[in-house]
Amino acid sequence: MVMISKSTFVDYCRCRKFAWNKMYHPEKFIVTQDQQRRIDDGIAIGKLARNLYPGAVTISEAVGNSGDADSMVKATADEILKGTEVICEAAFRFNDLYCAVDILQKAVDGWVINEVKSVTEKKDDKDNGVKKEIFYDDIAFQKYVVEQCGLQVVKTNLVCLDPHYVRGDELDLSQLFKFIDVTEGVNERELQVPSICASALVDLSSSVEPGMEIHVKCKEDSVFCDIWKECGPEDMSQSVFSLYRRPIKTDLKMIEKGIETFEDCYYNPKEADLSKFQNLQVLYGLNEKLGLGLPDIHLNLENLRTFMDQLTYPLYFLDFETMQPVVPPFKGTHAYQQIPFQYSLHYIEEKGGELKHKEFLAESGTDPRRALAERLCKDIPMDVVTTAYNKKFECGRIAELAEVFPDLRTHLLNIRDNIVDLMDPFSSCWYYRKEIGRSVSIKSVLPAICPNDPELDYHQLDGVHNGTEAMTVFPQIQYMSPEEQDRARNNLLKYCCLDTLAMVKVWEELERVSQ
Repeated sequence: MVMISKSTFVDYCRCRKFAWNKMYHPEKFIVTQDQQRRIDDGIAIGKLARNLYPGAVTISEAVGNSGDADSMVKATADEILKGTEVICEAAFRFNDLYCAVDILQKAVDGWVINEVKSVTEKKDDKDNGVKKEIFYDDIAFQKYVVEQCGLQVVKTNLVCLDPHYVRGDELDLSQLFKFIDVTEGVNERELQVPSICASALVDLSSSVEPGMEIHVKCKEDSVFCDIWKECGPEDMSQSVFSLYRRPIKTDLKMIEKGIETFEDCYYNPKEADLSKFQNLQVLYGLNEKLGLGLPDIHLNLENLRTFMDQLTYPLYFLDFETMQPVVPPFKGTHAYQQIPFQYSLHYIEEKGGELKHKEFLAESGTDPRRALAERLCKDIPMDVVTTAYNKKFECGRIAELAEVFPDLRTHLLNIRDNIVDLMDPFSSCWYYRKEIGRSVSIKSVLPAICPNDPELDYHQLDGVHNGTEAMTVFPQIQYMSPEEQDRARNNLLKYCCLDTLAMVKVWEELERVSQ
């Protein structure tokens, strides 16, 4: 028998084929380290929010943390009969529908559903928060099930994190969490829940996989669905879906016009409406097939030489590693703040000089910002050129440090104001080659210009291969044995060092071709 939970309902609203495969072929869905971190954050925030209600009863704890759906439902009904006013993980089942409400709260004239999410509220398009509308499906499903079980739901809240709350000496949960009334939007969405559930029960009870056309939800946060390869074009590398920085909405409109491949774009340039970078992608992707005779490297020497003239000696190469705790861990921090805990710094003091290296790695479990800021000011003199790759990130962290430590402000802002972005020649199309493909990240550019060099291969590293792994490992070091701590710190140092060595290799290539 198929049971529709709220997560299954949300999956189905996204895509019928996606939901069917999640149910019958879960092995197709690989949970990445970043996804697992988000899952863990959600669980932690859900538990933390319960502390807002000291007298609340948590159903999973009441049934021993291992109860099945039936025992959870029965325990919830018992608590309602007792008159318990706040029930966490309140479980309800109506026919083939099941949900567990994060926090169910008794009101004067009914009940309130409080759905806790480990996200920050979105104020406008410039904020990093999340729009509340994406949670309407989730909450509307819960409201429908709860009401079908005989309770009157008078209000629904999205409980998220306030991005403007800055921690003081102690964590104030009443300020950390923000309650957003989403009753109106949820009520409107609830009207569609019965028909969606009926359709889901038919599709998910069938042994036949439902068909589905490619649509906008196939790609979320610039990442394609796990089963995209089963739905997308056979040759993804030559598809419009692989074009640089193109929203999927634009790609779908192109396909409606019959433009699906690089060749379609090449022969219909007006309809394809490609950016300069996308056009280079297409030309170099088709160069060999169509005999276009393009050189191995596309160069805009005038702009590249102007750019390289900025890079005077002594020349520094800087890269930060940060952690992004969902709960602000230190005084003066906010939810999901990017807190730098490490940097690598390669530098060359004069033309033809020796490549030197400095580095900093904080102690896990302590606020790393002051020590890092002081060392940064010591390691980088004022009025020198520092390079970063995608400098917006490093500049942002340095500006934040300058705000926190006014005595270091002048020096820190001087470093920030003299940072040059090594990504510019690639994002501006002053340098392009086929191997770069659709991404100008350093992990795409480096193997394109330095192929088959094991010393520059991130896959050869131990323990830490990317920024996500770095931010996961560092906070955990404080809980490790001394031997594990040494190993983890060494892995972090090697990873961050490779990031700035990669920048040096990129700079050397730009030096070579600009001569």
